[in-house]
Amino acid sequence: MVLVGSAGLLLNALLLCSFGWQEKALKERVIVAFTGHRPNKIGGYSDNPIQQKIRRAIKDTLIKLQPEKAISGMALGVDQWAAEICVELKIPFIAAVPFLGQEKIWPAASQQKFRELLKKADTVQIVCDGEYAAWKLQKRNEWMVDHCGTLIAIWDGTRGGTGNCVEYAKSIGRDIYRINPNDT
Repeated sequence: MVLVGSAGLLLNALLLCSFGWQEKALKERVIVAFTGHRPNKIGGYSDNPIQQKIRRAIKDTLIKLQPEKAISGMALGVDQWAAEICVELKIPFIAAVPFLGQEKIWPAASQQKFRELLKKADTVQIVCDGEYAAWKLQKRNEWMVDHCGTLIAIWDGTRGGTGNCVEYAKSIGRDIYRINPNDT
């Protein structure tokens, strides 16, 4: 199901796969996708220095890569920060929502922010039918990786959804650009 909506400080960035990614990205105007941690793993839910450095690193990366389009999984944290930066830089983005009602259990302010970002998305892709099931988050990640050329991973190397997304991207040969939030 597709719904159509309206409308440098780059520290210790590390290329995990593929030599020559920058030149390739600039020639091909790739589609990038984002994966990254939720706020509780990167400084908390309120604005903080770690979050500011991550946002700056995302912005610098997007400016450097100049993607044709971006894909955000729309979760709290890195996903939404990346979508906001895409809006700021006028990079069209696809909101890859794992299932309808993803935001249902979030605080009211987070739900409102989510809805506002969906309105700014170039396209909203609902990846799975039905309501919440944990496996749908991984399916959303796989959909994003399947539809991008480069994965930008804000990842500290720990196990979890972000790590699973990076492993999947490696397994199918995607370029991966890693920003370690512990090094920002």
